[in-house]
Amino acid sequence: MTPPPELAVSHPQEPAGAPAPVRPLQGIAQPVESAAIKAAEAHYQAGRRLYLAGDEEGARREFDAAVDVLLSTPQSGEARGAIDRKLDDLIQAVHRLDLAGLGAGDTDEPAFDKAPIEDIPQLTFPIDPKLKNKVLEEVRATASQLPLDVNDAVLSYVNYFSSERGRKVLLYGLQRSGRYRPLIQRILDEEGVPQELIFLAQAESGFMPRAVSRKKAVGMWQFIQFRGREYGLQQTPYFDERLDPEKATRAAARHLRDLYQHFGDWYLAMAAYNAGPVTIDRAVERTGYADFWQLRERNVLPKETANYVPIILAMTIMVKNAKEYDLEDIDADPPLEYETVEIEAPTNLLLVADLAECPVSQIRELNPALLKSTAPAGWMLRVPKGSGVQLSAALGMIPAEKRNAWRAHRLAEGETLAAVARRYRVSEASVIAANRTADGDLVPGDLVVIPAAAPSDDAKIVKSRVRRVSTAGARARKTPRKSRVAAYTASNESPKPAKRRQVRR
Repeated sequence: MTPPPELAVSHPQEPAGAPAPVRPLQGIAQPVESAAIKAAEAHYQAGRRLYLAGDEEGARREFDAAVDVLLSTPQSGEARGAIDRKLDDLIQAVHRLDLAGLGAGDTDEPAFDKAPIEDIPQLTFPIDPKLKNKVLEEVRATASQLPLDVNDAVLSYVNYFSSERGRKVLLYGLQRSGRYRPLIQRILDEEGVPQELIFLAQAESGFMPRAVSRKKAVGMWQFIQFRGREYGLQQTPYFDERLDPEKATRAAARHLRDLYQHFGDWYLAMAAYNAGPVTIDRAVERTGYADFWQLRERNVLPKETANYVPIILAMTIMVKNAKEYDLEDIDADPPLEYETVEIEAPTNLLLVADLAECPVSQIRELNPALLKSTAPAGWMLRVPKGSGVQLSAALGMIPAEKRNAWRAHRLAEGETLAAVARRYRVSEASVIAANRTADGDLVPGDLVVIPAAAPSDDAKIVKSRVRRVSTAGARARKTPRKSRVAAYTASNESPKPAKRRQVRR
């Protein structure tokens, strides 16, 4: 089968939908450092192209060379920061590709993350009066749609999030928030609730769409099953809309608005969001106080709920006074950008990744609500920005009933159909039949469909890829610059306290 002209391109320099290149750096660099950064970027881009073409060994050599250039460059003054940031970005980008494997390691069940609020301790230590006066002055000068009370409970968490351990929790959430902040701010505004409620998502999930709690609340906004259904979040064996950042944010904003209308108080509304409105109603009935702080003082709230509101207020106060808490220059993740394509037939996400020319992990990241490796018919699939038209056209080339298993591959220079068939463990004859063409009719850059019965990477290949660590990463860990190459090893784990777990639905 010969692809349409727009899909048959030779050696695309920037494949549509491919992972974003290492972002440009800010700051000042001297001539030597600038040359090193350009050389490292060139090696990275060369490796990226080789990786997408299937040449993993060649890609790894280029990635190694990129890291070596930066590690061997003398640094001084402001240029040191530029080299450091480039090295961090490059290592993280290579690691994402290495884990993605263009489909390797993909399973029917996505990994879930531990809800970070479960690791924030209960605090009872005394408060420095100087801290109280400082925070009171900050709050007086702070504009907020949400009332900002300052008491020992709130100050305890201001103190905690200023400590080394607490700061890591706070920073991790703030960095991830960049992906979803514009989306969340827009929805909170549309639903008419305070913008400061974004910090509920930070406390509940650290902005991880697949966070799960001990009580099986899931998603960025931690909905339990019945509450999610109450607000229109569908749950099936194939998808769970509680995990969809946009739909869950809309549901959370409406739920919070309803709670405020019921209690007439934002602190009680937040407490009810955490513990459930029935729990708060009963606490009010038992004490006669419709005031969060009174309920907390009388120990009639669950312990987590008693600390929930102070945590939210502490985060709000600190971020709104970022300069005072050294939170001004956080390198937040860029907002996720995507297009939406309606899936007309059950479609394997590996095939989507092939056609969009990006790692399947990127497709999963854009569609966290999917619980299986196949997007069901009618699903509005999010794909990398700029890849929607190409993906729709390419899917039209593949029979609808085959999209749940078949794969696609873009031919590299000198690559034959026989080599492609071996890579995907199918017969050359079946590839020729599926494409209705032969080697002589194909040129580098042509898209070839693969009549696979299942994902091509068997368990042995998957394990070897997951087990393998880049030689560049190994060398990086041995260098004295541990603070700058730690991202390579750290990215092999979820940042604390996001302990990885598997949840079986």
